[in-house]
Amino acid sequence: MARSSVIVIGAGVAGLSCALALSERDVDVTVVERGRALGDGCCSWMAGGMLAPWCERATTEPEVADWGAASIDWWSRRYAGTQQRGSLVVAQPRDATDLTRFAQRTERFQWLDADAIASVEPALAGRFRRALFFPDEAHLDPRGALAALAGELGRRDVAIEFGVEHAVRAAASETVVDCRGYAARDRLPDLRGVRGEMVLVRSPDVELSRPVRLLHPRLPLYIVPRGAGLFMIGATMIESERRGPVSVRSAMELLSAAYALHPAFGEAEIVELGADLRPAFPDNLPQLRRDGHVLHANGLFRHGFLLAPTLAGWVADAITREELESEVSHADFPQRRRA
Repeated sequence: MARSSVIVIGAGVAGLSCALALSERDVDVTVVERGRALGDGCCSWMAGGMLAPWCERATTEPEVADWGAASIDWWSRRYAGTQQRGSLVVAQPRDATDLTRFAQRTERFQWLDADAIASVEPALAGRFRRALFFPDEAHLDPRGALAALAGELGRRDVAIEFGVEHAVRAAASETVVDCRGYAARDRLPDLRGVRGEMVLVRSPDVELSRPVRLLHPRLPLYIVPRGAGLFMIGATMIESERRGPVSVRSAMELLSAAYALHPAFGEAEIVELGADLRPAFPDNLPQLRRDGHVLHANGLFRHGFLLAPTLAGWVADAITREELESEVSHADFPQRRRA
């Protein structure tokens, strides 16, 4: 039997996904967010929005691909802007061994030669000899996706209260789901922040249909098309808990790597620079942790949109099955979710 009242703290991708998963199971939910508007102070606002479980498998634990694969269908059913056009991974000829190593660590890809690359992405014709194409992967605009989740919650009469600070505690009659991300470090001392930086540019001279990853020797890069000539450029993953604007060095490295992918990016207009801290546990995998009637759902690391649907499912399972009534250690959830 589900609890009569659940408060979800945080209106990022984790909080909104958890709220929707609970509402879809007929749980009475309210979302509270200390920011003044959707995306205010939220690291989800700066995300790449790549639903790329098999690309991620090359550099992460296998669970990320296993859990993340289902997110493509989840988002496709809830956000019309989800585009399943695959992902492309390229490298300059001098870095061909990096491409081979990447392929050895993952699956569900096709090798493309220069002609096939030109067919898939004409803008890259003649620029690369070989590439890996992951046809089953997808991408989305994170800001549009967050708005879609908020809109669906509104249609389900789930209130989102902005500008509200909520103490992380719960009465016996309600459950609190803590989705505050890095801000939850006051309750989760082993949570750390991993700084990520991005550049949003406008380049009408480049057309890409899907995310492209460049295996660059200094800074592996991804470029995600947003439509209307906009591209999100990202890659930085800095073990630093420093907040603040993008550094000059990071901006130069991101833009230089983009120029290496296609020289036309040298004429692009910089629309936005952004940085934030992504929450991660020591193993870089998400976790649920119980503290009385508080359930902490956190640790999405750099896989926010990829793993949020899975995390939301764990939360909905835990609450609707009344698992919060028994003592649960954080180690129990990983064992259950691999089953």
